[in-house]
Amino acid sequence: MAFSDDISACARLLERGDAARFRAVMAAPAPLRPKLFAIFAFNLEVARAPWMTQEPMIAEMRLQWWQDALGEIAAGGRVRRHEVVTPLADALTVQAAEDLRDLVTARRWDIYREPFTDADDFGSYLRHTSGRLLRVAAQALGPGDSDLLEDFGSAVGLANFFAAVPALIAAGRQPLLDPSPEAIRALAERGLQQLAKARAARSEVSAQAGAALLCGSAAKGVLMQARRAPERVISGLQPASPFALRAGLLLRSFTGRW
Repeated sequence: MAFSDDISACARLLERGDAARFRAVMAAPAPLRPKLFAIFAFNLEVARAPWMTQEPMIAEMRLQWWQDALGEIAAGGRVRRHEVVTPLADALTVQAAEDLRDLVTARRWDIYREPFTDADDFGSYLRHTSGRLLRVAAQALGPGDSDLLEDFGSAVGLANFFAAVPALIAAGRQPLLDPSPEAIRALAERGLQQLAKARAARSEVSAQAGAALLCGSAAKGVLMQARRAPERVISGLQPASPFALRAGLLLRSFTGRW
């Protein structure tokens, strides 16, 4: 998949709206970047759709637009012309397009103020958003075990979710089933275990597919901080320094040890 004007537009969207994933894509080998730019730009557009309006019906319509676009890709016929959808159709298999429809459905939680119903509901949200995203992105580049990729992506999603908790609370949401330090610490511990288990089985993910997982390079640090000082998840986690983030990303890129 070659660079095009649409891929450049996806890259600009990502650079402005999701700088961490933009840096991760730029750390991947150049031939792999176009697919990652298209898939991650799609995720950015879907993730922010519920937050672009205060009207739930309009937010539902925005998500339905992406459901319909994925349906066109999965059908294998004509696909609507759009700077993200057009290159996304080139990046995805029919099955991958179907799989991403679950991601769009999961994002409906972001529209409303109701909390997750239970731990399984929260786990499903993480698995079908970040977990599904990283699995599809990785397998667009090369072979990799589906369960391992979704486990890794879910742990990365938990780290990102922890970082977003103060903003979610400020927006009137109830992001955590149990905001107690003990419960947050337990969640962080499970996330760290998921990361460690996935990384111990790196051999089940091809080097090409692993390039999609570089965006999880900072997850361990976030989860360790949440385990060490769980009250900071509510008040705001201390972000890593830009130097530390760049160094960690480059190290994982050079070694292939995502």
